[in-house]
Amino acid sequence: MAKGDHRVTPTDGGWKHKKDGNQRASAIYETQQEAWDASKEAAKRDGTEAVLHGRNGQIRERNSYGNDPCPPKG
Repeated sequence: MAKGDHRVTPTDGGWKHKKDGNQRASAIYETQQEAWDASKEAAKRDGTEAVLHGRNGQIRERNSYGNDPCPPKG
């Protein structure tokens, strides 16, 4: 987990997008998809990862934009 990754996690009544290392959420959205789209855009801009968590806290998906710890070979 790199500092500066963008995460989507559930919150009361919605989904929050928060950058690792920040105290507060960047934004809160009604739907998981809205938060995920915002997270991916921010990660693209910053060259970090976007990480999507489900309601149970487990990682459902992650996309890397320039900081891939396991880049494809070849």
